[in-house]
Amino acid sequence: MAIHHDGPDRAHQRPEGVSDETVEALGALSKALETTERARGHLYSFHQLTGTADFQLDQAVELLRRAGHSQWADRVRSEILGRNVIPGHWTFQIVEAYDVTYHRPFTLLEREAVDRLAQGRSHLYEAEMKETRRTVGHPHHTARPPGSHESDEWPPHRIKRRPPAM
Repeated sequence: MAIHHDGPDRAHQRPEGVSDETVEALGALSKALETTERARGHLYSFHQLTGTADFQLDQAVELLRRAGHSQWADRVRSEILGRNVIPGHWTFQIVEAYDVTYHRPFTLLEREAVDRLAQGRSHLYEAEMKETRRTVGHPHHTARPPGSHESDEWPPHRIKRRPPAM
């Protein structure tokens, strides 16, 4: 049985020759990307809320008609229901444009930077911070998930990538 050392797995250890400045820079890049993930989530909220409001207009149109206000029902139906939220765009088009123009290129660049500058090891800044903040030996401060071994790759779903082209 192998001896288990309470430290980060290999995927979260700084490769030899990677400087403090590089780890900090990659951490800042990762943090910025995480912020765009949150922004993207807000775009999806905007998309879904606007779509929900548009479908709710069906009820408003029907209720206005039943109340004898067919002119108002017609105005809501023709002026607001199905309207572009910005010229030429429904919300799904805004989400798509954000993904293609900004989010996807940012994601690819961040991954390439980690691959080239840190041998593909993500979250080194956070992993090192965890090591400085945890209490070694405390059962709720372990470095790795239960049952993991030094040879295990974590996370287990990580995609094997070809080495980056130089």
